[in-house]
Amino acid sequence: MDFNDSPTGALVVNNYDWFKAFSFLDFLRDVGKHLTVNYMMAKDSVKRRIGGPEDGAAAGGSEGISYTEFSYQLLQGYDFFHLYKSLNCTLQMGGSDQWGNITTGTELIRRLGGPEAKAYALTGQLITKADGTKYGKSESGAVFLDPALTSPYQFYQFFLRADDADAPRLIRVFTLLNEEEINALEAQHAQNPGAKTLQKALAQDVTIRVHSAAAYEAALAASQVLFGGGDLGALDEATLRDVFAGVPHLRVPRADAGALNIAVLLSEATGQQIFPSRGEVRKLIQANGLSLNGQKATSPDAPVAELPLLHGKYLVVQRGKKNYYLVELT
Repeated sequence: MDFNDSPTGALVVNNYDWFKAFSFLDFLRDVGKHLTVNYMMAKDSVKRRIGGPEDGAAAGGSEGISYTEFSYQLLQGYDFFHLYKSLNCTLQMGGSDQWGNITTGTELIRRLGGPEAKAYALTGQLITKADGTKYGKSESGAVFLDPALTSPYQFYQFFLRADDADAPRLIRVFTLLNEEEINALEAQHAQNPGAKTLQKALAQDVTIRVHSAAAYEAALAASQVLFGGGDLGALDEATLRDVFAGVPHLRVPRADAGALNIAVLLSEATGQQIFPSRGEVRKLIQANGLSLNGQKATSPDAPVAELPLLHGKYLVVQRGKKNYYLVELT
């Protein structure tokens, strides 16, 4: 879409602009009277919420619907009518879950605009998870195309973590792979689900198309840091922080840390959040179970001042196989 003043230029509008001076009584008089309650209750989205004997409502199974939710279709319908009247907007597009709200708009346009008024609805199949829940900003774990909102690494990881039940559908929706290619990937995946063949192909295709091949390579390198022993030093600072966004981030004043050794830094200096004591640090180093910036620690007495810090200030601490900490010298 091009946001410009051309005949086909896109616009962003705010429905508050036409609703702010519209009183409740005026809305009921000028708009509400054109649609019957029967018409509004016939919408699938309303029927599912109100329920009936056939779906367990008689036994108390219906979750019900508030007046706000019930009337929402009328508000959205009026949005369409206003845009039709003021901007000659004749088509509203949305997910399949919006069909009832959108067709309420076409009905209002027909009734308020006269016999010559014509408007259209176009919906696409809603993308849902295997459990039926939606992907979207109102749900947890929303994914944005803007790298400032969802980094390429997080974007790649989202598709890489797709459930096995979701991956076959998502790869058909989001990639440009043909059926023969997808069938071959599914066969490989079936032989070894743990290898995540489908998810890797999905994540690669979408990340390259949305971001770039370079962004995909960076996301892959970042993933290998945690799961494949990749090079931490190859990550830029933003990606490094992104990769370890979910682990404890401990900050230690540089002036204090400079005179410490590893054992003290990882116990008292970090508030005993990594190790309860210097002795525990020594034990794990002796057991070859402590890594600093991807390298095995060999001496608890090594000075912090001599450690090769990432970007001059970060120390990634790996305790055992799965416990990570990010220590930052501030």
